Amino acid sequence: MLMKAASSMPPTPEDEGTPVSVKIRERIVAARKRFHSNDNIAEFIQPGELEAMLDEVAQKMQGVLDSMVIDTVSDHNTGDTARRVAKMYLNEVFRGRYVKAPAITEFPNAEHLNELMIVGPITVRSACSHHFCPVIGRVWIGILPNEHTNVIGLSKYARLAEWVMGRPQIQEEAVVQLADLIMEKTQPDGLAIVMEATHYCMAWRGVKDLDSKMINSVMRGVFLKDPALRREFLALIPR
Repeated sequence: MLMKAASSMPPTPEDEGTPVSVKIRERIVAARKRFHSNDNIAEFIQPGELEAMLDEVAQKMQGVLDSMVIDTVSDHNTGDTARRVAKMYLNEVFRGRYVKAPAITEFPNAEHLNELMIVGPITVRSACSHHFCPVIGRVWIGILPNEHTNVIGLSKYARLAEWVMGRPQIQEEAVVQLADLIMEKTQPDGLAIVMEATHYCMAWRGVKDLDSKMINSVMRGVFLKDPALRREFLALIPR
């Protein structure tokens, strides 16, 4: 309530000179919320501020290029690189931090479906929060519905995965966040998720191993209690 009242007040001259990132950060801190790299902060961003943040990031990215002694004035290839990088981060690869969750239409389970359903592979793209290197992989989602489960369209699983993965993070936490979100949306008897991904912080730098992949899983509900169901899900994943 206090936040809304404060945000409706006209900006003071001091506010006009304050970077938009500072204003957003102050709102988050006042609400005692986290703003880790894999947190969504859309509720604290007011209309027009994402565009202002893009300008701010582009300006600071230009400083990075200058510090790397890259001639962005004479080099036709890097003349607009700072803004391109800012747009890539805010509007594309890290978009999941700055926009609200996609709208998901839910339907009642009118036919009382209770058989295992698997969606995948869903191609996902993320970035590690350690080096901001790409993480590219595939996700399989297994759902065991009940009569009270909300049914959502198959494409909506991909949209939810894209939203969660579009943040700097580590794979282990990303899969848990996706599982929490799908459990909240659908309320099934059981949920299983497997993710397999290539981490370019290993392939592009470091050990430079192009063949290594990381595979992890999250099991919820009956998938934890029923080994036969868990084996069925894993056996049906085409890998």
